[in-house]
Amino acid sequence: MKVVRQFHYPRGVAGRVVGWFMAHRGSNRQRNIWAVRLLDIQPTDRVLEVGFGPGLAIAELARLATRGHVYGVDHSQVMVGQARRRNAAAVRAHRVHLTHASVDRLPGFDHPLDAILAVNSLGFWPSPVERLRQLRGLLRPGGRIALVSQPRCPGADRDTTGRAAQELQDLLTEAGFAHPRVEILDIDPPAACVLADNPAGMPS
Repeated sequence: MKVVRQFHYPRGVAGRVVGWFMAHRGSNRQRNIWAVRLLDIQPTDRVLEVGFGPGLAIAELARLATRGHVYGVDHSQVMVGQARRRNAAAVRAHRVHLTHASVDRLPGFDHPLDAILAVNSLGFWPSPVERLRQLRGLLRPGGRIALVSQPRCPGADRDTTGRAAQELQDLLTEAGFAHPRVEILDIDPPAACVLADNPAGMPS
């Protein structure tokens, strides 16, 4: 149980070990790069990742948004430190901005975002529909969001992933997002990415 808590909220020496494991696990790297590519990041995009962990997706986002900005929030100071080191050059160039914060205490943004990503973190959010509505308010009209779930419970299989994807679709729809679609990455267990848009002309 202590190990599981570390994956939720890495702290101290054990948290640094967990961060190293997450960064070097092949399926994690594959899943993060896949999710970023599904978001179709453009060079000038402004992107936020919620719960960036050791910063794998942040690095891929920064590689694509060469003239944009990549923002990240994570509630673990250990993960903020690891992600800043992993993305040190982009942080120094002020293209990547990483903040120690939780999803219910987001920093302010001067301009609307083009895209938002969250990988295996929504299950830990308080009041997820309310949080998703808040995130939708940060997106420009037509902006996009990607929520990824790779179930890690014992015995997780394609059906488990399918149920998780349906839950994410329902939450996004309730929060006012439009056109949800599901992509599946065939790893063990499968990962689901649910993408949706912030519809133009609708109040946040």
